[in-house]
Amino acid sequence: MIPIAKPLIGDEEKTAVMNVLNSGMLASGPRTEEFEKKFAEYVGTKYAIATTSGTTALHLGLLGLGVTKHDEVILPSFSFIATANAVLFCDAVPVFCDVDPRTFNLAPEKIEKLITKKTKAIMPVHLYGQAADMNPIQEIAQKHSVHIIGDACQAHGAVYDGKMVGSFGDVECFSFYPTKNMTTGEGGMVTTNNQEVAELIISLRNHGREKTKWGYEHGRLGYNYRMTDIGAAIGLEQLKKLPKNIQMRQKNAAYFDAHLKTVEIPYVLPKATHAYHQYTIKSKNRDALTASLKKNEIGFGIYYPQPLHTYKHLKKYAHDDLKNSETLGNEVVSLPVHPALSSQDIDTIVKVINATI
Repeated sequence: MIPIAKPLIGDEEKTAVMNVLNSGMLASGPRTEEFEKKFAEYVGTKYAIATTSGTTALHLGLLGLGVTKHDEVILPSFSFIATANAVLFCDAVPVFCDVDPRTFNLAPEKIEKLITKKTKAIMPVHLYGQAADMNPIQEIAQKHSVHIIGDACQAHGAVYDGKMVGSFGDVECFSFYPTKNMTTGEGGMVTTNNQEVAELIISLRNHGREKTKWGYEHGRLGYNYRMTDIGAAIGLEQLKKLPKNIQMRQKNAAYFDAHLKTVEIPYVLPKATHAYHQYTIKSKNRDALTASLKKNEIGFGIYYPQPLHTYKHLKKYAHDDLKNSETLGNEVVSLPVHPALSSQDIDTIVKVINATI
């Protein structure tokens, strides 16, 4: 079986975890602080705040920007469910925007007509590891004085217009789930250049605790969204390996680009460097294609089979201008592109797909 994803955990991560276990400091501590510092340096921001997951990172990022009841947040309907759920966690209103069918990301030309007096933020998702088209999105946000919170949960190492994803907008949020380009087992990160936002998120992450003499003073409602030093120790080693692993993903993707003949390969924005969390193709003959992949024991994923506005708890936010999101749900297939693939694996995937009519 060729798996759709495979976390690469080496001796370095195992040693780092054992060092934490032997230290007795298992909860959030010095390794977490070090991981935050190193990750901020990597993406080019002043602050990085580690959390328990990409979902909690999104929740904290929205709260850090003051998103609250009845506020509206514009986001793509073609994304993972956490993108919309995080908005609901804040008692805010998800306003679905359609996507560019080439990039799978927010269509900038469709955003502005959705902005109202209640709009608090735009949430571009850097889906599959490709940056959203941030220049026009930033121009729209500045024109209307609304925040940007980037969902970068799949975009570790992606670049747009010479800047690392994670350094755009007011805040951006990452996930370290095991299938991602780097992992901490479970975990997330919020990045920002705003000190006030960072301090608020740090408080919210730890039960609303404030910096006081004794430490057990709580100025607001907060949560237990703290990363452990065990996870952070893994993350520190994974971060060291991230650039090389992304290069391997890009190499595998380039081979697919050159050799796949019967499907629509991913489009990459001219200003973007794709990090290939997923290599996602489009096929109007998806049922036959996936049947062939199954028969030949090639893992694949359908990310995502239906747009967010079609889910039961989100249907009331649907509108007519979401056709691209609906079409993509019927056509996308993600292929293995991870660094653990052998040359033989990649060649097998190409031959199976090209042989499918």
